[in-house]
Amino acid sequence: MFLGIDRQKKNLMAALDDNGTSITYGELSCFSDEFNKAVPERAIIFCLCENSIGSLAGYTSCISNRVVPLLLGSSIDRGLLSQLMETYEPAYMWIPKRYHSEFNFPIILSKFEYILIKTEYKMYPINEKLSLLLTTSGSTGSPKLVRHKYGNIESNAKNVSQLFGWTSEERAVVDLPMQYTMGLNVINSHLYVGATVLLTNYNLMSNEFWSFIKEQKATNFTGVPFSFEVLLRLRFTKMDLPYLTTIAEGGGKLSEKMFKEIADYANRANKRFFATFGTTETSARLAYLPHEMALTKSCSIGKAIPEGEMFLLDSDGNEIIGNNVEGELGYRGPNVTMGYAKSKEDLLKGDEWQGEYHTGDIARRDEDGYYFIIGRKSRFLKLYGLRVSLDHCENLIKTNFNIDCACTGTDKRMEIYITDVSYKEEVQKYISEKTGIYMNAFNVNIIDDIPRNTVNKVDYVSLLNS
Repeated sequence: MFLGIDRQKKNLMAALDDNGTSITYGELSCFSDEFNKAVPERAIIFCLCENSIGSLAGYTSCISNRVVPLLLGSSIDRGLLSQLMETYEPAYMWIPKRYHSEFNFPIILSKFEYILIKTEYKMYPINEKLSLLLTTSGSTGSPKLVRHKYGNIESNAKNVSQLFGWTSEERAVVDLPMQYTMGLNVINSHLYVGATVLLTNYNLMSNEFWSFIKEQKATNFTGVPFSFEVLLRLRFTKMDLPYLTTIAEGGGKLSEKMFKEIADYANRANKRFFATFGTTETSARLAYLPHEMALTKSCSIGKAIPEGEMFLLDSDGNEIIGNNVEGELGYRGPNVTMGYAKSKEDLLKGDEWQGEYHTGDIARRDEDGYYFIIGRKSRFLKLYGLRVSLDHCENLIKTNFNIDCACTGTDKRMEIYITDVSYKEEVQKYISEKTGIYMNAFNVNIIDDIPRNTVNKVDYVSLLNS
């Protein structure tokens, strides 16, 4: 069974959510058997996820039974959901029961406040190695998906649990969305060792969140850069959290000030702080900085996880041997996925990457073999831990408002440039809704004309310098 769930002691608590619902490893295993009778192998199923027992049980049961899920947020824009359904034609959906009225399909199975429904789409041939589908462009509605193969998730769960030293005694906070690769990795790496995951949809800034983790005696927490911005504003370093022993960061680059502040706090409070780095294409994590190096290698992503290998490439694609030279970060390991999909026909494709992935991030390696991210090769930002395509956001705005625009920015904020002031507030609200990211992550600038070069391409350098 997936992640060895059936090998754990049946009475061990696998997960508990903030509604008070819990599930043991034995119950998770039994539900997988029940699920197996309802869904045929190799079916494509859309799972509308939230951090709850129903969502978790559906996900693990799919992979255990060779059913291929696409994990999406339960609140995904319904227009974007329709686009994905038309593209990938799922034969089944696993959704919260409260959404049943939105979908006029028969209920096959009901459990844990979730329902399994059969769509009008028929099953179609897919690759036998295909295990899981995840989005790679935030939630902007791009049909581009990452194709995982059997073994990717399992190897990453094993190696990540090893580097952290997880045991069955851990109680991990999962407030990152489970359809997001980092949130999913926290779940996987803890289930692999028979630990307990504490699933919550509470906002990090709410009293309910802190009451939940204190009452449940949470032992570790993983956040993205925005999480740590909030934590520091909340004076997290002054809180009394005696059970919390490990803090981990991923999903983007912390500022040097925040990195040092968290590392210093962990050192003073006798806690472990791990900086990690990864991508959806590598099943979440590919690098980590050992906690004992957090103070001496500030802002480093560290070295490759167990069974992995990191390297740098020059502009000609040749591997860089020397140190302190910038190049594109590459990675080899069993957690590298098969490639991308843009249509249902792509789900028949085999392993295009063969265990090697070039991240598009520019990095350097110091004389001790530690890696540091410098910038990004492609036009993506990571806003609040979600990777968002600048080009796709431009297309969304141009299509919806019929105006010229350009998008650029940093991982802290996207800068949107338009030429019509009357659309300023509408554009900001629209793109926030489409990506599912806070409005203050987007700044709309009004300019006379979008600068372009001699071949009529947007001059982004001029925009950044304006």
